Amino acid sequence: MQYIADFKEGDRVVEHFLCKQKSVLKTRGGKSYYSLVLQDKTGTVDAKVWDLSDQIHDFDTHDYIKIDAMVVTFQNDYQLNVKKIRRSTEGEYDPKDYIPVSNKDIDEMYESLKKYVHSVKNKFIKNLLVGIFIDDEAFIKKFKFHSAAKNIHHGYMGGLLEHTLSVVEICEFLSGRYYFVERDLLIAGAMLHDIGKVHELSPLPLNEYTDEGQLTGHIIIGLEYIIEKMSEIKDFPKEIATLIKHMVLSHHGELEYGSPKVPQTIEAMIIHCADNMDAKVKCFEETIMEDTTEGMWTNYHRMLQRNIRRTNI
Repeated sequence: MQYIADFKEGDRVVEHFLCKQKSVLKTRGGKSYYSLVLQDKTGTVDAKVWDLSDQIHDFDTHDYIKIDAMVVTFQNDYQLNVKKIRRSTEGEYDPKDYIPVSNKDIDEMYESLKKYVHSVKNKFIKNLLVGIFIDDEAFIKKFKFHSAAKNIHHGYMGGLLEHTLSVVEICEFLSGRYYFVERDLLIAGAMLHDIGKVHELSPLPLNEYTDEGQLTGHIIIGLEYIIEKMSEIKDFPKEIATLIKHMVLSHHGELEYGSPKVPQTIEAMIIHCADNMDAKVKCFEETIMEDTTEGMWTNYHRMLQRNIRRTNI
């Protein structure tokens, strides 16, 4: 298979892709054309269909399609100029080739996360984590293979697990560096902060916001699930419940970033910093990895509002 990551200018591409996005637009002269985003497991690429001839068969967003196209460069990035399209037929493609996946082993990451669950000493916190990350098979199945975001960071299969484990590991490191930190509480908050994303975003390959995700968001979705699980544990302490809920509610750090509360405990502040650090550094990593610009500087990153310099020394 000819993967997007291996494209070079001038390549002819006759291959199957997942149509991630399809828009019907018009040129300045009023002629209709298609603007597409195509995807495989190595990334996405913009594609244009300028001539809607009889070689362009009917297809929709989220269809697997076979294309005949040329790789061109537009604004320092690769783009496909498509001449032929048809829907792919079942058996012509393997869906696993079209879903971006973590380069870390998903089962190994999950086993590492379970070790953190078992390391918790407080029996109420441990029972809560066991009830979610070990006993709830339906949740675990979604959590292990879900993305952490639509397209900002960790937007691939296993991304939510990878991000969660990374935040837990950062919090474990920081828990011994400062006074007054309740380590068990901190580990719980790190593990629980993004669990609502399994319902905020639809499963891959769609990875789109659900109605629930659009209308309530992962913070509230996760909080409701945590409260439900707490209610199943006899005599779960109200103080611990409140502190855990606060960490989830405040992990975005600032009100203007969608956080219902700002961090008001040392554990909540550490979780916000760890979450923000992992997300931002991952953006740098993914930008450097995916950028095709020659030289030391990447293209401008709109979310980070900067170009990024590669540090090859």
